[in-house]
Amino acid sequence: MDGVTAGVRARARIVARPDGRGGTALPVLDGEGPLAPRRTRGTGGEANVLLVGAMSGPLGGDHFSVEAEVLPGARLRAGSAAATLALPGQGKDGARYDVRLSVADDAELLWLPEPLISAYGSELTVTTEAEVGAAGRLVLREEQVLGRVGEEPGRLASRLRVRIAGRQVLDQELVCGPGAPGGWDGPAGLGGHRAVGQLLVVRPEFATAPVAPRALGESAAVLPLAGPALLVSAVAPDARRLRATLDEALALLGAAAPVT
Repeated sequence: MDGVTAGVRARARIVARPDGRGGTALPVLDGEGPLAPRRTRGTGGEANVLLVGAMSGPLGGDHFSVEAEVLPGARLRAGSAAATLALPGQGKDGARYDVRLSVADDAELLWLPEPLISAYGSELTVTTEAEVGAAGRLVLREEQVLGRVGEEPGRLASRLRVRIAGRQVLDQELVCGPGAPGGWDGPAGLGGHRAVGQLLVVRPEFATAPVAPRALGESAAVLPLAGPALLVSAVAPDARRLRATLDEALALLGAAAPVT
Protein backbone atom coordinates (compact mmCIF):
# COMPACT_ATOMS: atom_id res chain seq x y z
CA MET A 1 0.00 0.00 0.00
CA ASP A 2 1.49 3.37 -1.02
CA GLY A 3 -0.38 5.36 1.65
CA VAL A 4 -2.17 7.63 -0.83
CA THR A 5 -5.53 5.89 -0.69
CA ALA A 6 -5.23 4.37 2.79
CA GLY A 7 -7.87 5.25 5.32
CA VAL A 8 -11.07 4.20 7.05
CA ARG A 9 -14.48 4.86 5.54
CA ALA A 10 -17.27 5.03 8.14
CA ARG A 11 -20.87 6.22 8.14
CA ALA A 12 -23.52 6.71 10.81
CA ARG A 13 -27.20 7.43 10.22
CA ILE A 14 -29.96 8.53 12.60
CA VAL A 15 -33.65 8.95 11.80
CA ALA A 16 -36.11 10.25 14.42
CA ARG A 17 -39.92 10.13 14.12
CA PRO A 18 -42.89 10.44 16.52
CA ASP A 19 -43.70 7.20 18.32
CA GLY A 20 -47.45 7.90 18.48
CA ARG A 21 -47.40 8.19 22.28
CA GLY A 22 -45.98 11.67 22.66
CA GLY A 23 -42.37 10.57 22.41
CA THR A 24 -39.77 10.10 19.70
CA ALA A 25 -38.75 6.79 18.14
CA LEU A 26 -35.48 6.03 16.36
CA PRO A 27 -36.31 3.62 13.53
CA VAL A 28 -32.80 4.07 12.14
CA LEU A 29 -29.77 4.14 14.43
CA ASP A 30 -26.89 2.67 12.49
CA GLY A 31 -23.14 3.09 12.56
CA GLU A 32 -20.08 1.35 11.24
CA GLY A 33 -16.40 1.22 12.08
CA PRO A 34 -15.47 3.99 14.53
CA LEU A 35 -18.94 5.62 14.46
CA ALA A 36 -21.33 4.05 16.96
CA PRO A 37 -24.56 5.95 17.77
CA ARG A 38 -26.20 4.88 21.03
CA ARG A 39 -29.57 5.86 22.46
CA THR A 40 -29.50 7.24 26.00
CA ARG A 41 -32.23 8.29 28.42
CA GLY A 42 -34.26 11.24 27.14
CA THR A 43 -36.68 13.60 28.82
CA GLY A 44 -40.27 14.34 27.85
CA GLY A 45 -40.89 13.65 24.18
CA GLU A 46 -37.23 14.00 23.28
CA ALA A 47 -34.92 11.19 22.13
CA ASN A 48 -31.25 11.37 23.12
CA VAL A 49 -28.38 9.92 21.07
CA LEU A 50 -24.65 9.86 21.79
CA LEU A 51 -22.10 9.19 19.08
CA VAL A 52 -19.44 6.96 20.62
CA GLY A 53 -16.02 6.78 18.96
CA ALA A 54 -14.91 3.16 18.81
CA MET A 55 -11.34 4.09 17.84
CA SER A 56 -9.02 7.09 17.50
CA GLY A 57 -9.43 9.46 14.62
CA PRO A 58 -10.09 10.66 12.13
CA LEU A 59 -6.56 9.98 10.90
CA GLY A 60 -5.10 11.19 7.64
CA GLY A 61 -6.91 9.47 4.77
CA ASP A 62 -10.06 8.67 6.79
CA HIS A 63 -13.51 9.74 5.60
CA PHE A 64 -16.29 9.81 8.21
CA SER A 65 -19.87 10.87 7.53
CA VAL A 66 -22.85 11.32 9.85
CA GLU A 67 -26.46 11.89 8.78
CA ALA A 68 -29.38 12.81 11.03
CA GLU A 69 -32.98 13.25 9.87
CA VAL A 70 -35.76 14.48 12.16
CA LEU A 71 -39.27 13.94 10.80
CA PRO A 72 -42.35 16.09 11.56
CA GLY A 73 -43.35 15.98 15.22
CA ALA A 74 -40.09 14.42 16.45
CA ARG A 75 -37.53 15.89 18.87
CA LEU A 76 -33.91 14.74 18.92
CA ARG A 77 -30.92 15.76 21.04
CA ALA A 78 -27.64 14.38 19.70
CA GLY A 79 -24.12 14.71 21.03
CA SER A 80 -20.87 12.81 21.34
CA ALA A 81 -19.41 10.89 24.25
CA ALA A 82 -16.02 12.60 23.97
CA ALA A 83 -14.08 15.12 21.92
CA THR A 84 -13.09 14.24 18.37
CA LEU A 85 -9.31 14.22 17.94
CA ALA A 86 -7.92 14.75 14.44
CA LEU A 87 -4.53 13.01 14.18
CA PRO A 88 -1.91 12.63 11.46
CA GLY A 89 -2.02 9.38 9.51
CA GLN A 90 0.52 7.31 7.62
CA GLY A 91 -0.82 8.35 4.24
CA LYS A 92 -0.42 11.59 2.33
CA ASP A 93 -4.11 12.46 2.18
CA GLY A 94 -5.96 14.59 4.70
CA ALA A 95 -9.05 13.35 6.51
CA ARG A 96 -12.67 14.33 5.89
CA TYR A 97 -15.65 14.53 8.23
CA ASP A 98 -19.06 15.28 6.70
CA VAL A 99 -22.23 16.00 8.68
CA ARG A 100 -25.67 16.19 7.02
CA LEU A 101 -28.67 17.33 9.08
CA SER A 102 -32.31 17.46 7.99
CA VAL A 103 -35.04 18.97 10.19
CA ALA A 104 -38.62 18.91 8.94
CA ASP A 105 -41.44 21.31 9.76
CA ASP A 106 -42.68 20.85 13.34
CA ALA A 107 -39.46 19.00 14.23
CA GLU A 108 -36.60 19.92 16.54
CA LEU A 109 -32.92 18.96 16.56
CA LEU A 110 -30.30 19.88 19.15
CA TRP A 111 -26.94 18.96 17.59
CA LEU A 112 -24.40 19.36 20.39
CA PRO A 113 -21.17 17.42 19.82
CA GLU A 114 -18.10 17.77 22.02
CA PRO A 115 -15.18 19.81 20.63
CA LEU A 116 -13.04 18.86 17.68
CA ILE A 117 -9.31 19.02 18.49
CA SER A 118 -6.85 19.60 15.65
CA ALA A 119 -3.61 17.91 16.75
CA TYR A 120 -0.20 18.87 15.38
CA GLY A 121 0.50 17.29 11.99
CA SER A 122 -3.14 16.49 11.22
CA GLU A 123 -5.10 17.71 8.22
CA LEU A 124 -8.89 17.64 8.39
CA THR A 125 -11.72 19.07 6.31
CA VAL A 126 -15.09 19.28 8.08
CA THR A 127 -18.28 20.06 6.16
CA THR A 128 -21.62 20.52 7.93
CA GLU A 129 -24.81 20.97 5.92
CA ALA A 130 -28.20 21.61 7.51
CA GLU A 131 -31.59 21.68 5.77
CA VAL A 132 -34.40 23.03 7.95
CA GLY A 133 -38.09 23.39 7.20
CA ALA A 134 -39.79 26.77 7.56
CA ALA A 135 -41.35 25.64 10.86
CA GLY A 136 -38.40 23.52 12.00
CA ARG A 137 -36.16 24.20 15.00
CA LEU A 138 -32.42 23.66 15.17
CA VAL A 139 -29.66 24.39 17.66
CA LEU A 140 -26.25 23.47 16.25
CA ARG A 141 -23.02 23.88 18.21
CA GLU A 142 -19.53 23.69 16.74
CA GLU A 143 -16.37 23.97 18.85
CA GLN A 144 -12.86 23.65 17.45
CA VAL A 145 -9.65 23.60 19.48
CA LEU A 146 -6.40 24.30 17.64
CA GLY A 147 -3.77 21.99 19.08
CA ARG A 148 -3.49 20.07 22.31
CA VAL A 149 -1.90 21.71 25.34
CA GLY A 150 1.51 23.05 24.45
CA GLU A 151 1.47 22.12 20.77
CA GLU A 152 0.82 23.85 17.47
CA PRO A 153 -2.38 23.00 15.59
CA GLY A 154 -2.81 20.89 12.51
CA ARG A 155 -4.52 22.21 9.41
CA LEU A 156 -8.28 22.50 9.84
CA ALA A 157 -10.77 23.60 7.20
CA SER A 158 -14.37 23.92 8.40
CA ARG A 159 -17.40 24.82 6.27
CA LEU A 160 -20.99 25.35 7.44
CA ARG A 161 -23.89 25.60 5.01
CA VAL A 162 -27.51 26.12 6.06
CA ARG A 163 -30.75 26.19 4.09
CA ILE A 164 -34.16 27.09 5.53
CA ALA A 165 -37.27 26.27 3.49
CA GLY A 166 -35.01 25.74 0.49
CA ARG A 167 -33.28 29.12 0.84
CA GLN A 168 -29.54 29.42 1.51
CA VAL A 169 -29.02 31.57 4.63
CA LEU A 170 -25.42 30.74 5.52
CA ASP A 171 -22.32 29.49 3.73
CA GLN A 172 -19.11 30.19 5.58
CA GLU A 173 -15.66 28.63 5.77
CA LEU A 174 -12.79 28.89 8.23
CA VAL A 175 -9.28 27.59 7.51
CA CYS A 176 -6.65 27.51 10.24
CA GLY A 177 -3.18 26.13 10.76
CA PRO A 178 -0.27 25.37 8.42
CA GLY A 179 -1.01 26.33 4.82
CA ALA A 180 -4.04 28.45 5.73
CA PRO A 181 -4.37 31.90 4.15
CA GLY A 182 -2.25 34.52 5.87
CA GLY A 183 -3.83 36.39 8.75
CA TRP A 184 -5.96 33.54 10.12
CA ASP A 185 -4.34 33.99 13.55
CA GLY A 186 -4.04 37.79 13.41
CA PRO A 187 -6.26 40.59 14.71
CA ALA A 188 -8.74 40.12 11.85
CA GLY A 189 -8.86 36.38 12.50
CA LEU A 190 -8.61 34.50 15.78
CA GLY A 191 -6.43 37.10 17.46
CA GLY A 192 -4.13 34.49 18.96
CA HIS A 193 -6.95 32.45 20.51
CA ARG A 194 -6.85 28.67 20.23
CA ALA A 195 -10.55 27.84 20.56
CA VAL A 196 -13.22 28.97 18.13
CA GLY A 197 -16.90 28.08 18.06
CA GLN A 198 -20.36 28.99 16.94
CA LEU A 199 -24.00 28.38 17.63
CA LEU A 200 -26.58 28.30 14.90
CA VAL A 201 -30.13 28.77 16.21
CA VAL A 202 -33.14 28.38 13.89
CA ARG A 203 -36.56 29.23 15.34
CA PRO A 204 -39.76 30.11 13.43
CA GLU A 205 -40.38 33.00 15.87
CA PHE A 206 -37.33 34.84 14.53
CA ALA A 207 -39.25 35.49 11.30
CA THR A 208 -41.52 37.99 13.08
CA ALA A 209 -39.37 38.84 16.11
CA PRO A 210 -35.75 38.87 14.94
CA VAL A 211 -32.93 39.13 17.46
CA ALA A 212 -30.83 42.29 17.17
CA PRO A 213 -27.09 41.97 16.59
CA ARG A 214 -25.05 42.44 19.72
CA ALA A 215 -21.66 41.78 21.27
CA LEU A 216 -21.27 39.23 24.06
CA GLY A 217 -18.28 40.42 26.02
CA GLU A 218 -15.06 40.98 24.10
CA SER A 219 -14.90 37.72 22.17
CA ALA A 220 -18.37 36.79 20.90
CA ALA A 221 -21.14 38.28 18.79
CA VAL A 222 -24.77 37.52 17.91
CA LEU A 223 -25.43 37.91 14.18
CA PRO A 224 -28.96 37.60 12.74
CA LEU A 225 -29.15 35.78 9.41
CA ALA A 226 -31.39 36.39 6.40
CA GLY A 227 -34.11 34.08 7.67
CA PRO A 228 -35.56 32.85 10.99
CA ALA A 229 -32.04 32.14 12.29
CA LEU A 230 -29.04 33.64 14.00
CA LEU A 231 -25.39 32.79 14.42
CA VAL A 232 -23.30 33.26 17.55
CA SER A 233 -19.55 33.34 16.82
CA ALA A 234 -16.97 33.20 19.59
CA VAL A 235 -13.26 32.78 20.24
CA ALA A 236 -11.55 31.93 23.52
CA PRO A 237 -8.17 30.94 24.92
CA ASP A 238 -9.31 27.36 25.60
CA ALA A 239 -12.21 24.94 25.27
CA ARG A 240 -13.55 25.49 28.78
CA ARG A 241 -13.98 29.23 28.32
CA LEU A 242 -15.39 28.76 24.84
CA ARG A 243 -18.10 26.44 26.19
CA ALA A 244 -18.95 28.90 28.94
CA THR A 245 -19.41 31.67 26.36
CA LEU A 246 -21.65 29.56 24.13
CA ASP A 247 -23.71 28.36 27.09
CA GLU A 248 -24.17 31.98 28.13
CA ALA A 249 -25.42 32.79 24.64
CA LEU A 250 -27.92 29.93 24.73
CA ALA A 251 -29.24 31.04 28.10
CA LEU A 252 -29.57 34.60 26.83
CA LEU A 253 -31.52 33.47 23.79
CA GLY A 254 -33.64 30.99 25.71
CA ALA A 255 -33.15 28.59 22.81
CA ALA A 256 -32.59 25.44 24.82
CA ALA A 257 -31.90 24.04 28.25
CA PRO A 258 -28.26 24.25 29.42
CA VAL A 259 -26.12 21.95 27.32
CA THR A 260 -22.84 21.84 29.24
